[in-house]
Amino acid sequence: MSLVHYLVLSGIIFSIGATTVLIRRNAIIALLGVELMLNASNLTLVTFARLHGDLTGQVIAFFVMIVAAAEVVVGLAIIVSIYRTRRSASVDDASLLKS
Repeated sequence: MSLVHYLVLSGIIFSIGATTVLIRRNAIIALLGVELMLNASNLTLVTFARLHGDLTGQVIAFFVMIVAAAEVVVGLAIIVSIYRTRRSASVDDASLLKS
C-alpha cells in the first residue's frame, strides 16, 4: 500500500469518528467516536514516520495511545456516574457538570 492509501484510510476513519461524535447522543458511542479519531491520527503519524524513516511519529502515536487509555478510564467513570444518577447515558442529560 502506498502513502495515499494510508492517508485516505485515515481520513475515512477520522470522518466516521467525527460523524459519530456529532450525530449520536449516547455518551458511550460518542466516546467510541473519539477513539476512532485518535486511531486515525495514530495511523497518520505512523505512516509519516515510516515514510521519513524515523521513530518520532511512532513515539508520539504511543503517547497518544496512553492518553487515549486514560481518557477512556476517566470518560467511562463519568458516564457510569451519570448513568447511576440519571438512568440515561445521553449527552443531553449530562448538564449536572455545567456549574
